[in-house]
Amino acid sequence: MLVSQLTHVPIADREAMRDGPRDSATHLRLAAAIPALGQVEIGGKASRESVGETLTVVAWNVERLRHGDAIAATLAGQGPDVVLLSEVDEGMARSGNGHPLRVLADRLGHAFAYGVEFVELGGGNEAERLATGGASNAEGFHGNAVTSAVPLLRPFLVRLDAAGGWFRPERGQPRIGGRMAIGGQVQIGNRRVTVVSVHLENRTDPAGRAVQTRHLLDAIDKYDPQAPVLLGGDFNTLTASHEDRYDNPQAWAARIAAEPDRLIDVEPHEPLLAILAGRGYDWKAANTLDLPTQRREAGDPTPIGHIDWFFTRGLVASAPAVLPAVLPDGRPSSDHEALVVTVCIA
Repeated sequence: MLVSQLTHVPIADREAMRDGPRDSATHLRLAAAIPALGQVEIGGKASRESVGETLTVVAWNVERLRHGDAIAATLAGQGPDVVLLSEVDEGMARSGNGHPLRVLADRLGHAFAYGVEFVELGGGNEAERLATGGASNAEGFHGNAVTSAVPLLRPFLVRLDAAGGWFRPERGQPRIGGRMAIGGQVQIGNRRVTVVSVHLENRTDPAGRAVQTRHLLDAIDKYDPQAPVLLGGDFNTLTASHEDRYDNPQAWAARIAAEPDRLIDVEPHEPLLAILAGRGYDWKAANTLDLPTQRREAGDPTPIGHIDWFFTRGLVASAPAVLPAVLPDGRPSSDHEALVVTVCIA
C-alpha cells in the first residue's frame, strides 16, 4: 500500500511488545498487526522528467542516515539519477528523531519510496542506547529506500524474512520485522527499468542469504518479467555464519589468515552469486571487484570485505566505483562505502 505517511505505532504499544513474550509465534502475530510493515511511504519530488539513454546509480548502506550533511555532499558530488539506500531511520532517537530521508531527498531534488524493515522496540544496539541516554523513539522505523531525480513508477516492497530472529531476547536489540527490498521503475529512453534497493541478513549463513535471494528474484519476475533490472545494496556476503565469525574469534582469524582473499573473492563461499548468474544477472562489469566495501573507525583491526553489490539483467554497466564514506574530519559517515555505476539498455 502506498501512503504519504507511515501508520504510527504508539510508544505504549511498542513498549508492550518489547516487554511481552519474545518468541517466533508472538512475532508473527505482532508483525501482522502493524500496518507500517506493509506500507511504502512516498514523498519528495522528482526534479527532472527523464534521464536520456543512461542511468547513474548509487547504492549505499548509510548506517541509520545519521550523518545527513556528509552523505548528501557525497551523493551530490556524483549527481545520481537514482539512489538505493539501506539502513535508513525515521523517528529514531539515535538519528535525531526526524525524517532524514525526506531532508536528503529534498536536497538532491529526488522523489523517494521508503519501506520499513524493522519497527525498533528500543534505542538500537548498545552503543546507540548509551549515546542517546535512553531517549524514546518518536516512530521507531528503520528501513530501506529508493530516491530518484526522475519519476519513480510502480513502487513495491518485498519482505525477505518473517522468522523474527531479531525479536528474540538473545539478540539484545528487540525489533519486529525482517530484511526486505524496495524498488520501482524509471524510464531509460523508451524502456522501463526496474531498480531495487536490497538488504540481506547478516545474522544468517550463506545458505540463508541464498534463500532470501531466490525469494527476491521470484518476486521481481512476478512484478515485471520483461523489464531490465538493476539490484543494488548490502547483500552481506560475509562468507560464513554469524556464529562462525563471532563464537570463536581466534578460529575465524586463523581462517582469514589462511585465506587472505576470502572476504573480497566471495563467490566460492556465497551461493547467492551462482543463483543470480543462473537467473541471468551479471555483476562483473558493475562492481569494483578488488576493493572492500566496508569501512571501520581508524585503528579498528576487524577484517573488511566486499559485501555491497550491483547486479544487472538486460543492462550494460560501466564506470563502477567505490566512494569513501568519510566526514570532513576523516571519521566514517557510514560503516559502508558508497557504490556508483552507470547503466544503459543492453
